[in-house]
Amino acid sequence: MTENEFIPTRYTAKIESGTVTYRSPSNIALVKYWGKREIQIPENPSISFTLNACATTTTVTFRAKKNTSDSFSFDFLFEGQPKNSFKPKILVFMQRIEKYLPFLKEYHFTIASNNSFPHSSGIASSASGMSALALCFMDIEKRLNPNMTESYFTMKASFLARLGSGSACRSIEGDLVQWGEHQGTTGSSDLYGIKYPYKVHEVFRNYHDTILLIDKGEKQVSSTLGHDLMHSNVYAETRFNQAHENLSKLKTVFAIGDLKSFITIVESEALTLHAMMMTSIPYFVLMKPKTLEVINEIWAFRESSKSNICFTLDAGANVHVLYPEKEKDIIYPFIKEKLVPYCQNGAHITDRIGFGAKKGVL
Repeated sequence: MTENEFIPTRYTAKIESGTVTYRSPSNIALVKYWGKREIQIPENPSISFTLNACATTTTVTFRAKKNTSDSFSFDFLFEGQPKNSFKPKILVFMQRIEKYLPFLKEYHFTIASNNSFPHSSGIASSASGMSALALCFMDIEKRLNPNMTESYFTMKASFLARLGSGSACRSIEGDLVQWGEHQGTTGSSDLYGIKYPYKVHEVFRNYHDTILLIDKGEKQVSSTLGHDLMHSNVYAETRFNQAHENLSKLKTVFAIGDLKSFITIVESEALTLHAMMMTSIPYFVLMKPKTLEVINEIWAFRESSKSNICFTLDAGANVHVLYPEKEKDIIYPFIKEKLVPYCQNGAHITDRIGFGAKKGVL
């Protein structure tokens, strides 16, 4: 699909008002997306586990304007309260997608969102939030064009979500989603995410992600700034090539259930992401002392227990602890006893692989 194929020619139906709700999950990248071109085009491909418990539920209520105008009209509520600080990002999103959803200026929207996890805490709230909003807008377009196919709906929702937040395009479906052109993946695209199309061993089913909230505060560096810093990072090209290579390696890893190689790739990707921030100008150290202590605890336990526990990180201090379903009875007690005490007020989230966004309140 090309960008022009997402531009509608005309709508066959007319609606005056309505309401739609979607619950969309966050995701955790295994191969990291870090660095982008305009507009929201990744410098390297990425792949992620779609999560289940960490999600945003967004309800959009809309009504046709009495008088046409050349402006967007919307209110935004977060956790039940007006949140004007979020409105500029939504406005930019609407400006980017108007070409593909030309009805946007014909309605007034009330957008109400709730997260099941702390906002701006290193969990991808922009991914779940923007994907939920994109799905709500797509639901409205489907009412205006009832002949739209489900496959087109899903692909366009991912395409639009990407224009709000790059990683949001990986939250529409599950359980493994790839985004970004990659020579070894048929159907891959820089414009939208796709369900991983190759064999995945059963050991990766119901994979667990226990998220340790080391620091629940605002992120030190926005993702937008972090991506921009890659333009001048002297290691950027090496990093982009590494991502392609790791994605190629994962094809065999996923197919045969090679957990040892999976651990090596995932942890290396996490540390490389942070290395890119430490070697940028300006430079940032996003880990906290407790982040490093947790990593060392994980490594020590993996060695002593011979288990397949591992970690990954987003652009922050919090730690995602990944482990297979069949080892949960060994690993989760260790997490509770040894790792949770490092969390801020003991805060952690027990999550696992999910299967994408769902319509309605669940």
